[in-house]
Amino acid sequence: MASPPSTTLSNLSGTWTMNKSLSSDIQPALSLQGVSWFLRRAISLATITLHTRQYDDPAPPHSTHIDIEQTATGGIKGTTELRTLDGQIRDHTDYVFGTVQGRSRWVGLGEVEDAWLRGAGAGDTGKPPGTWLMGDGDTKDGRLVSVWVKSEPKGWVAEQVWGFQNIEGKRCHVRLVVVTKGEERKELRLVYDFLGREEGGSR
Repeated sequence: MASPPSTTLSNLSGTWTMNKSLSSDIQPALSLQGVSWFLRRAISLATITLHTRQYDDPAPPHSTHIDIEQTATGGIKGTTELRTLDGQIRDHTDYVFGTVQGRSRWVGLGEVEDAWLRGAGAGDTGKPPGTWLMGDGDTKDGRLVSVWVKSEPKGWVAEQVWGFQNIEGKRCHVRLVVVTKGEERKELRLVYDFLGREEGGSR
C-alpha cells in the first residue's frame, strides 16, 4: 500500500505494517546480532505492526520524539522504542537485543557516509536500496532520520536511515539498515505500509 501524501518525516504518526514481499529477509541480520534461532524464526513469520506517535517538544530546542509500540502476531511479545532526535546517546533494553546504546538525529543526505544508506549500490539481498525522495513533502526540512545502535556485549553496530522512496512505482516509507560485527556486514531494506491514523489524531 502506497504512503499517502500526508505521511512525511514531519508526521509519521499512525499505524504501519512491514511489507514482507518488498522487504529484505531479516533473519541474517538478526543472527549477526545474536538473536536465537527460535526467536529469529518467530519474528520472520510474524506480522510486524508499528503504532507510531511523532511530536515535537513545545519548548526550545523543540526536539522531535518518535514513540513506537511494536506488536507482532504469533504470540511474540511487543517492544517499545522511545526515540528523541537530538543526537544524544541513551541506553535501551528489550528482550530481543538486550541492553544497547542508541542515538537518533536528523541528517542531510550529504551527511550519510555509508553508500548503502545513501541509497547506492545493489546490495546482497536482492532488494536494491532505492533513491531517497528529498522533496518538502517527504523529508523534514530536507533531512532524513538517522538511527545508530551499538551492543557492547555482543559486538555489533546497526545504522539506519529512514525516509520515503518509490518502490515498484509506489511511494513507500523505507528504512535502510546496515548491521556490522567485525568484518561481517548485513544490509537490509525494510518497507512499511501505512494502515491509517489512530483514534484521536495524535497517533
